[in-house]
Amino acid sequence: MSDKTKKMLAQALECVEDGNYSNALKLYDLILKAEPDNVGVLVDKGVTLQNIGRLGLAIKLYDMALVIYPDNLDALLNKGTALHSGKKYLEAIDCYDATLKIDKRCAMALAYKGLSLAELGHLQEALVHFKRALSVDEHYDLASVSKDLVQELLKSSKGRAF
Repeated sequence: MSDKTKKMLAQALECVEDGNYSNALKLYDLILKAEPDNVGVLVDKGVTLQNIGRLGLAIKLYDMALVIYPDNLDALLNKGTALHSGKKYLEAIDCYDATLKIDKRCAMALAYKGLSLAELGHLQEALVHFKRALSVDEHYDLASVSKDLVQELLKSSKGRAF
């Protein structure tokens, strides 16, 4: 990566932090024009698009990154979260499973798979995944809060997804 590209990437990340997504996207486009196979920038642009609710475009960018680098955990996880946000829980689970094939101790993939399972009403299985995520990272708030919520739902015998 050239110094110019590094500088533009730093500027894009600053724009994202400031909530200036439009300028960040323009900078990502400039970088990708020069380096169309830059997986990190494809993923970063996808995350930015996901943050503004453009899930379809974000998923396309994650897919582009995965064509170049099929085992990229960031692309797989972010694609999963975008699919989850779009209520495509089974497809999201496929992404988390692909992540777990690469890194079976990925707490984020375990927790997010638990969230998708819970949305599908598979609370017992979701609970298992939250506990596995916590066995990897005992301070993972998302897994901890989700585990507690699922346990309460199971106790109340309502068994509804959240």
